[in-house]
Amino acid sequence: MELSTSILGLNLKNPLIASASPLTGSLESIRKLEDNGIAAVIMHSLFEEEINHEIGQIDHFLHVNSNSYAEALTYLPSEVDFDNLQADHYLEEIRRIKEGVHIPIIASLNGVSSGGWVKYAKKLQEAGADALELNITYIPTSMELEGYRVEQMYIDTVATVAEQIAIPLNVKMNSYFSNPANMAKRFVEAGAKGLSLFDNPTLVDVDLELLTPLQRANITSSERLSESLRWCAILYKKLSCSLCANTGIHTGEDVLKAIMSGADATALASVLLIKGEGEIKQILSDINEWMEKHEYESISQMKGSISLIHTDNPSVFERNSYMYALQHYRR
Repeated sequence: MELSTSILGLNLKNPLIASASPLTGSLESIRKLEDNGIAAVIMHSLFEEEINHEIGQIDHFLHVNSNSYAEALTYLPSEVDFDNLQADHYLEEIRRIKEGVHIPIIASLNGVSSGGWVKYAKKLQEAGADALELNITYIPTSMELEGYRVEQMYIDTVATVAEQIAIPLNVKMNSYFSNPANMAKRFVEAGAKGLSLFDNPTLVDVDLELLTPLQRANITSSERLSESLRWCAILYKKLSCSLCANTGIHTGEDVLKAIMSGADATALASVLLIKGEGEIKQILSDINEWMEKHEYESISQMKGSISLIHTDNPSVFERNSYMYALQHYRR
């Protein structure tokens, strides 16, 4: 079976990418992923894991100004300085990883504005990253902040980062936009060469003993695959970019469904955290077994075969036919 595919202009030996997680934070752990068959790795986010003091300043700035003019949210205070030892360590880690493995390494930035942190995009490129993933998830809390201003902030950030680098830029989208298809189009027009569908935000919970809110890791299951399938199918062949199914990939069947819906590749994190790196071999084995049974010779042969433009049942993707679904469930 030919499992090779391509994403962001990168040739992959199979459609499995390790998404950003604790398993993609060091050369040693990435080597384990490579040894078990992963085709590419997205490193842990520079902001989320490495730059702590600066993020505190950013959060303070955004919250202080959340009731002020919306335009203020597109700028960061000039005194924020992102040159620090943590960020330098991240850059050095990329260099070490690139020298120590043979698979593509995708760096990751997590930011919400077009401020001074953007200069790290170029540094990540210079450190040897094959591509860059930009993760933008901003939770607007001000009732005065209009939706179109939030969307424009996303677009401006993508455009600013894209201008800084020559390597491909991947945008990890969320599914909360009023029209994800239009935002996908705007991201590509702003410079994105790939889209990951979708971001998997942390869960909010309450500690009843400490009486305080907290965040928990959002560990997914295959049941979370639905929206990734829907939007890969809708966007397939509509945009000049690659598509990566990012949420709910746990099994070989999940991968096959995503590819047939229109994804070029799939990103895994939760299943690897739950079952370990060895699960990669099982997923690849299941894919090969299914393809042989159903007489598929390659991933490219099946790609997009049940997308919106090819399916004989487009209403599944375009309509919310909950009554039909419930009746089917009762049977």
